[in-house]
Amino acid sequence: MPAPHNEFKSALAEGRTLYGCWLGLADPYSAELMGTAGFDWLVVDGEHAPNDLRSVLSQLQALAPSPSHPVVRVPIGETWIIKQMLDAGAQTLLAPMVDSADQARALVRACTYPPTGDRGVGYALTRAAGFGAIGDYGKTADAQICLLIQVESRAGLEALDEILAVDGVDGVFIGPADLAADMGHMGNPRAPEVEAAIMDALRRIAAAGKAPGILSTEDDFTRAALDAGARFVAVGADVLLLAQSARSLARKWTDPEK
Repeated sequence: MPAPHNEFKSALAEGRTLYGCWLGLADPYSAELMGTAGFDWLVVDGEHAPNDLRSVLSQLQALAPSPSHPVVRVPIGETWIIKQMLDAGAQTLLAPMVDSADQARALVRACTYPPTGDRGVGYALTRAAGFGAIGDYGKTADAQICLLIQVESRAGLEALDEILAVDGVDGVFIGPADLAADMGHMGNPRAPEVEAAIMDALRRIAAAGKAPGILSTEDDFTRAALDAGARFVAVGADVLLLAQSARSLARKWTDPEK
């Protein structure tokens, strides 16, 4: 029996546009709820949300029956944590802060088994291999792992063409907030020079045959990113949805003049 088919990876390879949402509440119950909303993919965020291996695992379990594909963002692109997330059953990873082709190549190695990669061969013990039930997992897993990397700095943009030439990288996500900060526009990814750099990067990614990705909560920015070629597009975050709705409801009844 081979490793489970990664429909998200196949859809990106086919050029489909997939819409997602960020999960920052770090809770399996809310993740399960979000899995019923109709998004194509959901990011279990290990970089800025209070997640660890066990909380990520519990959210993967909660999303397993869902049509929404889980994407796990690791806090840092290190082999040890990538190994743990893959063994826990993540098939699509998002790695932040990639500034060079060397970093991208190291991430590819971390996601693949020897002799081409560095992933530890202990899959008989893992959820990823059905706890030993998927006998051909070791021979078939590499083809079903989807590696998405984040370029979110001036250095990353300067190295973008070299990064795009790395085999094994399926998509490149442009991080608007970090890029804006690095370009001297903290909190303002809509600054003209930042927005222009983002759209140019999305076009370059698409031209290289990789899937371009973005997070946007503003409709006009989202449409511009789609026009530039974005294909995996996050359009919100559970934390923001809850916070905005809760504050709006509170104002409605506690301060009717607002």
